[in-house]
Amino acid sequence: MESLLERFLRYVAVDTQSDELSDSQPSTSKQLKLLEMLRDELKAMGAEAELDEWGYVMASIPSNMDRDVPAIGFIAHVDTSPDASGADVKPQIVENYDGGDIPLSGVPGMTLRTKDFPEITAHKGETVITTDGTTLLGADDKAGVAEIMNAVQYIMSHPEIKHGKLCVAFTPDEEIGRGVVKFDVARFGADYAYTMDGGEVGELEFENFNAASASVHIQGRNVHPGYAKGKMRNAILIAQEFNALLPVDQRPEYTSDYEGFLHITSIKGSVEECDFSYIIRDHDSDKFELKKRTLEQCTDFINARYGKGTVTLTIKDQYRNMREKVEPHYHIVEAAVKAMEMAGVKPRIQPIRGGTDGANLSFKGLPCPNIFAGGMNFHGKYEWVTLENMQKASAVILNLVKIFAEK
Repeated sequence: MESLLERFLRYVAVDTQSDELSDSQPSTSKQLKLLEMLRDELKAMGAEAELDEWGYVMASIPSNMDRDVPAIGFIAHVDTSPDASGADVKPQIVENYDGGDIPLSGVPGMTLRTKDFPEITAHKGETVITTDGTTLLGADDKAGVAEIMNAVQYIMSHPEIKHGKLCVAFTPDEEIGRGVVKFDVARFGADYAYTMDGGEVGELEFENFNAASASVHIQGRNVHPGYAKGKMRNAILIAQEFNALLPVDQRPEYTSDYEGFLHITSIKGSVEECDFSYIIRDHDSDKFELKKRTLEQCTDFINARYGKGTVTLTIKDQYRNMREKVEPHYHIVEAAVKAMEMAGVKPRIQPIRGGTDGANLSFKGLPCPNIFAGGMNFHGKYEWVTLENMQKASAVILNLVKIFAEK
């Protein structure tokens, strides 16, 4: 049997970065390489598995019980964030971590410092897996993928374990908000499901941000700078002016817990024209709508100042807070709490300051809380995960299988 660590390292070696500018599904064909691998590995384990035209791997393991129990599913996404390269990942494995700073060998002077990321010191003595500083690691969410596959491998090699119908799915494009747009819940076949896509060990989440993206285009007017007086309109400066209108205290670096934010994520332009993007997040639906209205007011102000058509704003909703769909089935949250306690993990129920495929799945009729996958510092070059965290997450999956079989 392949070890969990071997499996994880094999998965992160595959570049699966998604592309928010692509209109295809999946957004990048390179995601299919890992999806095809997973389909084939599931089949080799004895599960029924297929990869459909939209890039969804769905697999099932029939019940081996003589009575009906709920069918449960486990879901993870294969794509990595567009925020940092996921190509040619070179993981560093630090065994028996001593609790100190960890140099990232791929970039001279780059170090995962405990003063910047103090959470890592709680994992002294564990096996820590980091990047080498040149790419992200991909624990978001290949840790979740590996944990689910590890649990499936264990179940298929131990037929004495009693279980109801088990469903597994791996999805593309979660990082760009399109992970389950074409996901067929009925074909998946689960009554309830869990995404293995959280962070630190113990995290359990059934409420998340309402989310939208915003694209802003500034049309300037370029004139030779020697003759620009009264004529030039510098799109870069107008873009800066637009952003300065937004409330500083609603930037993500000043928010926590249930506080939402407006976050500028990219900017590219010239004197003639400039394009930049935001993500909009809030747990409260009224505050969420108010943030969108704030961007609209900024647009109106700039257009009134510089002329109609100077600013074009496009807002797209991405996902909604799943609490209203999961809370009526709160027993699945309670089952996850029990499964963690059985694994020696202290559960921490908290809101997701982000989103998962489970949010959209919950609104498609599949209640789907989110369970920790064990990684930290996602989407960047300081990402890390511990082997022990992944082992505990995989144990939680097996415990949930047992709990639902007993019910």
